[in-house]
Amino acid sequence: MAQGAFPSRPIHMIVPFPAGSSPDLIARILAEKLAPALGQPVVVENRPGAGGNLGTGLVARAAPDGYTLGFSIPGPLAVNSVLYRKMDYDPFKDLAPVCLVAASPNLLVVDPKLNIGSVKELVALARSQPGKLNYGSVGNGSASHLTMELFKETAGIDIVHVPYPGSPQVNAAILGGQVAAGFVVPATAMPLVESGRLKAIAVTSSVRSVVLPDYPTLAEAGYPEVVSTAWQGVVAPAKTPAAIIERLSRELVAIVRSDEVREKMMRLYFQPIGSSGAGLANLMRSEVERWGKVIKKTGATAD
Repeated sequence: MAQGAFPSRPIHMIVPFPAGSSPDLIARILAEKLAPALGQPVVVENRPGAGGNLGTGLVARAAPDGYTLGFSIPGPLAVNSVLYRKMDYDPFKDLAPVCLVAASPNLLVVDPKLNIGSVKELVALARSQPGKLNYGSVGNGSASHLTMELFKETAGIDIVHVPYPGSPQVNAAILGGQVAAGFVVPATAMPLVESGRLKAIAVTSSVRSVVLPDYPTLAEAGYPEVVSTAWQGVVAPAKTPAAIIERLSRELVAIVRSDEVREKMMRLYFQPIGSSGAGLANLMRSEVERWGKVIKKTGATAD
């Protein structure tokens, strides 16, 4: 395919999480800028399910022509490959990394009705009633699932995992009293925290977060090993021509690094990164190694 021929029709960007989730919010910011840069519409499609594997699998199986992209997160792009016994795609063989977009710490939120003001108090409550509290995550293999499993193991507490399709649903479950706590992305939780409906008690960055400087880290609460990042990247089907991947990568990096988009992302508590496909590929590999150890240690499963 000649370089000049691409793109000649609309591009579809598949988000494997529901509308209103943080991947959806960031994907829409990108799509709005990518369309004029490419001279074609960029249509965002939400295809949630199976911890993000469903939509990411659709990208892996799509025609490798640059017209189907995926906007995904650590689970479906890396960690699920060691968590699930069987996946219908291999993120390392069936996907081509295009751009590492942004990253955010996870925020530990609790139901304000529990009257908990700190990590220490949450641990004390959980220890006083083992197996009685539930926590929500945005799906098996997500940072929100594995971070809590690591925290449970480190703190010696027993709380029960309930997976949901995305962070708005986790927040709703906490508000409705179905679950007591969860690690969620600040983008969807902070409006509820600011209105007093959710209580935020810690962030999962290794040092205080630039985007949430007022919240203590889990390291400050005595759990330095509990560190995680909700990062997001753009991928294409594996055999997409290199010239197309390079074009898409170049446009996306420029978009993420533009002042307007940086500002929009920071408002959603995401730190813009904007590195090429190689940066995303390296991160995917290191996340498998890191969380693979946590999965072995904690016995976390997808089933």
